[in-house]
Amino acid sequence: MDQIYVPPEGPPQNIHPNPMIYQKMGEDNIYLMLEDFYKCLGQSEIKEMFQGDLKKASERSAAFFVFILGGPPLYQQQFGHPRMRQRHFPFQIDEKARQVWLNCFKKTLIDADKKYQFPLEYMDSFWNFLERFSGWMVNHQTVSDSESL
Repeated sequence: MDQIYVPPEGPPQNIHPNPMIYQKMGEDNIYLMLEDFYKCLGQSEIKEMFQGDLKKASERSAAFFVFILGGPPLYQQQFGHPRMRQRHFPFQIDEKARQVWLNCFKKTLIDADKKYQFPLEYMDSFWNFLERFSGWMVNHQTVSDSESL
């Protein structure tokens, strides 16, 4: 990658979803949700970014989401400070990849209340987090990205 793109809006601030999500879902359901999400990613247009053991990758991501959704800091305990943007620098993430990532989450969240006991009253705050967080992960701007801005 030549130069790392920095989204002009800067890092998202104070966008954590409602912590009641963790209270209502519990750790096991968060891990299950992320496992299903990674299965979708493994079959998506951006699957080349998700080589290797998808189950292990989903568990690492789930540890991050447990904390984001109101649970204990599992990710920090296991891997240190998240530094998610920095950890994603090896991958060229453009707006198209971001939209594929979001679409996999959208598919995973269908019937999330039944599959994972996701409290639907907090879906908007969770989706807001996903949109803002994923926007900050974009580190590569393609010609088509800049034309659409």
